[in-house]
This record gives sequence, structure tokens and C-alpha cells, in this order.
Amino acid sequence: MSIKKNPLFAICFLFLIAACNNAPQPSGELPGQPSTNLPAPASFQVNTVNIYLHDTSSYVQGFEVYKGQLFESTGGKPGVNPYQSRISKIDLSSGKAIATQPLSKDYFGEGITIFQDKLFQLTWTERKGFIYDPATLKKTGEFQIKTEGWGLTHDSTHLILSDGSSNLYFLDATDFKTARILSVTNEYGPVNNLNELEYINGYIYANQWQTNYILKIDPSNGQVIARADLSNMLDSMKQQYFPNTDYNNGDAVLNGIAYDSASGKIYITGKLWPVLLEVQFN
Repeated sequence: MSIKKNPLFAICFLFLIAACNNAPQPSGELPGQPSTNLPAPASFQVNTVNIYLHDTSSYVQGFEVYKGQLFESTGGKPGVNPYQSRISKIDLSSGKAIATQPLSKDYFGEGITIFQDKLFQLTWTERKGFIYDPATLKKTGEFQIKTEGWGLTHDSTHLILSDGSSNLYFLDATDFKTARILSVTNEYGPVNNLNELEYINGYIYANQWQTNYILKIDPSNGQVIARADLSNMLDSMKQQYFPNTDYNNGDAVLNGIAYDSASGKIYITGKLWPVLLEVQFN
């Protein structure tokens, strides 16, 4: 069973890892010497441009900008967590939903992307995806996936899916067959817990679940060529925006990257976060 949405199991699992001296860290990095010939990722900075309000009931799984409109997918399911699975159009100025399409309680919503004027949404363990009209949020179709669904983005040809492992799956957007599997690695080997995704200017950016990292991945070879650590930036915001929660612990973790190709603006947020940030990657 995945530990992604089960906080109690996750705590026990992390305690067990901490007790094992030789166990890999969640980031996929091992203590000691690098195990591959790859260079260490460069560092890139994430600078805050604007801060907006965000709905703290939103357990964010997918984040997208399309034609200037911000879209958000959230995850929730009875017996898993107390939140609701839905797709929403978000008003940036208020952080509130201006249109919402809830999912059946049988499904835990996950990553979204909009490709060829269709909104694609994953579900977590149900191995099913949904297709919507982005203008109306009306469901227009369904599709099957072969793995768990975590994050979703696209390049000019394929949907790109993460399943929480070190693999990214390139899917045909018509029949959803797997065209290619990309293994993501750094100098320590495979990089696991790849989560929410965004394709920006020829590179795949990924949140790494339960870390403050955003990874920049070369889609030609899967190498993590750069990494941003948002810890200091988020620490500086804690007193004002996160006084009653840990933004990088339990449920409330960094998860959400959205790129507006028309304006060049980038937005990030997290599960249950009170803020949504416009940022620059430098």
C-alpha cells in the first residue's frame, strides 16, 4: 500500500527508515559517495514575486495555467483523508474557486494537465483518468493507466505521468499507450518520489514528495541537472503565513507548479497551504 496519503503509516515508515543506518533517504540520495558518474545537480534559486491567498482545504495534487486561467486538482477520499477530490478554476486574487467539478467519492484525484484543448486528470490508485472540457469542466471521457497516478504534464507530443517512483511515463494522448519510460537519476542513482510535474521551456520540473525540492530534469536522458531547495524561502515566511502548521511535514507539503507560457509567470503552492506564490526560477 502506498504511504502517500496515509499520514500514520508514513510516520511509522519514516521512523523505520531512520532506524536503519543503511536505508536510502526519501530523496533517493544515499549518504557517502556518489554511485554514478553523473555530476551533482546545479542549484537554482526560486524568488518570490507575489503572494496570493490559497484555500487551506485544498489538498493540492495538480496545478495548471491554461489561457490565463489557473486550474487546481485536489485529492480526498473517505477512509484515506478528510478532504475532497475536485477540479476547480481558481480566482488568483482571492484564492477561491470560481467553478468546481467534484469527483465521485470512489476516486482520489491527482495530477492534471491541459493538452490539445482537453483537461486530463489522474486518479491515485484507481488506475483511471478523466477527460474534461476546460471551458466548462464537464467530463467528456475516461482512460485507463497502468500505474498509480501522481503528477501529470505534457510536452509537444505526449502526456508525461509520474507514479511516485523514479520513472516518468510518456503516454500517447489518444490511446494512452506507453510510448517511453524515462528513469530519473542523479549522482546517487534513481530519484524517487517524483510528484507534481510541469514542462517549462524544454525541461520537466518536478516536486519531490515530502521535501522542499523542485527538480529540473532533462527529458532526453532523465538526469536531474538542477535542484532548488526552498527551505530558506519558506522558513522566512513561516511566522506570517504558516504560524500554525508545518509547511513541509505531514500533509501540508510543497506540491504544485504551474506555468503560464503566454506571460512566462510561474506559480507554486502546496497541499493545504494558505498561500499561492508567483515566483521566478533563476
